[in-house]
Amino acid sequence: MSPKTQKPINFKRVWGVVGVIVIIGIALVFGYSQGLSQGIKTTKNISVQGVINPQKNESSVSFDQFWDVWGLLKTKYVSKEKTDDNQKLLFGAIEGLVNSLNDPYTTFFPPQEAKSFSDEISGQFGGIGAEIGLDKQSRLIVIAPLENTPAQRAGLKAGDRIVKIDDLDTTGLSSEEAVKHIRGERGTKVTLIIIHDEKEGEKKIEITRDIIQVPTLKFKLLNTEGKEDMRGSIAYIKLDNFYEKAPSLFQQAAIKTILLNAKGIVLDLRNNPGGYLDGAQAIAGWFLPKDALVVTEEFQDPTLSQKLLSPGPSTLENLPVVVIINKGSASASEILAGALQDHKKATLLGEKSFGKGTVQEVIPLKEGMVKITIAHWLTPNGNLIDKNGINPDKELAEPATSTPEGADPWMTEAIKTLQEKIK
Repeated sequence: MSPKTQKPINFKRVWGVVGVIVIIGIALVFGYSQGLSQGIKTTKNISVQGVINPQKNESSVSFDQFWDVWGLLKTKYVSKEKTDDNQKLLFGAIEGLVNSLNDPYTTFFPPQEAKSFSDEISGQFGGIGAEIGLDKQSRLIVIAPLENTPAQRAGLKAGDRIVKIDDLDTTGLSSEEAVKHIRGERGTKVTLIIIHDEKEGEKKIEITRDIIQVPTLKFKLLNTEGKEDMRGSIAYIKLDNFYEKAPSLFQQAAIKTILLNAKGIVLDLRNNPGGYLDGAQAIAGWFLPKDALVVTEEFQDPTLSQKLLSPGPSTLENLPVVVIINKGSASASEILAGALQDHKKATLLGEKSFGKGTVQEVIPLKEGMVKITIAHWLTPNGNLIDKNGINPDKELAEPATSTPEGADPWMTEAIKTLQEKIK
């Protein structure tokens, strides 16, 4: 689908597609900052006088106990200077309210953190080039190291658990708090204590921060031996994210695939953390029949739920496809992989994906902003993506660290599987 025909992007909700996740050292979403900055205001003073609950169905809720505790802290807490800051106390109360949901993706940002968040998504900045998030045990982990970044060169891998950031223990740390400690000026260093394998124990990795350029897509023709060959019959498409440029770049790759008479496609979604939901829908349209279901988006209010359909042009619909996924494949990449799998348009190889299937909306407040989980995704067959992930049709073992340089056992298996489909 041409980018010109894409539906307008809802900037406030785009962040939820990206993720799960906090991208360290990269601009998460391009063009997003303008929509985000509107309505963000700061005031010098704060007045805490009372609470009026506008929800009629919550009239039984009383704030008397809140004010009782407020008063006790003011009159009894040993350090009076800490309780004099009404604004800090209020922000702490709001943060506690949000955290009571036990959802790592629903977060309150005080004004300074809100500004930092806006800065992160408005352009490049210094970092290590890795996606981080929380696993099912709320432990800080690496979702995916981006290609050709300090994180990848230092040896970070998808699934690595981050135990310490410099001398900071990450227990109970949110991904937003972690990113503040990991990012920094170009040329400075950060030390991570990580666990890749429980049997191996902790490992210390020192990483020099840099300005991160976001890769998006690679295309090349391969022969049946997996080597690059302009006369080859296999189109290899490595999609690193679903950001703003992904649909147009994929369109170019799809056209090359047809013009070069490729007989099949290997679509590599390893360590792809996601991006725009519109991007996943648009790219799915190249493989699926027009109006085929791509994903269902379910909200608290059923009247808001919607089924997102393939926009076409379905040009690659009849070509054999093998998709490679791993535990670093998340969000929009899971939507695409799940749609192709459910419609039997591709064979999935690799390992179970991350399992990020929720949508967040960023809402500016008078003081700071809040990011709220507002919906979750279901594959065409009705499978919940969040916390479940996408299971491959054929599970592959993680390549051994002793694999010869340049060898990729998963690619070898993908080409073998694709050749069987071509025959």
